[in-house]
Amino acid sequence: MRHVGDVSLCNGAELEPVDIITFGSPCQDMSVAGKRNGMKHEDQGDDETTRSGLFFESARLIKEMRVATHGQNPRFAVWENVPGAFSSNGGRDFQSVLKTLAAIAEPGVSIPEPERDSKTDNLIWLAAGRIVGTGWSIAWRVFDAQYWGVPQRRKRIYLVADFGS
Repeated sequence: MRHVGDVSLCNGAELEPVDIITFGSPCQDMSVAGKRNGMKHEDQGDDETTRSGLFFESARLIKEMRVATHGQNPRFAVWENVPGAFSSNGGRDFQSVLKTLAAIAEPGVSIPEPERDSKTDNLIWLAAGRIVGTGWSIAWRVFDAQYWGVPQRRKRIYLVADFGS
């Protein structure tokens, strides 16, 4: 595994092409234990870039690499984060994750919204789901570290984007 350093300073077209890019954007702004500032990024029209907004830098790297390799690499992207991503910004941050990754394969794609909470109007994401497009798919699921040999309860969302089928 190669660590490339500060993603905001990298250009995906200049990196060695790989089959899989794995990343976990900072969770502080989406965690229920944090300030819940959400995923913000100046390139998305926000006034500032939050730590969790670095997700968009990783997505940019993936897109740059795919353009440079004529859509061949990376084939997969794996993103990890806290379940608070489902509810951050009323559930719209997770929808933004889905839309941003899907748009790498299909620009202008529309991601369907899940049900809304009738009292808060927040989007309600299930702990597991999938979206399938033309030539791409995204699936996610919440796992708890206690079932993977770690002596603690630590739930995390794992999302896999397949840009090749």
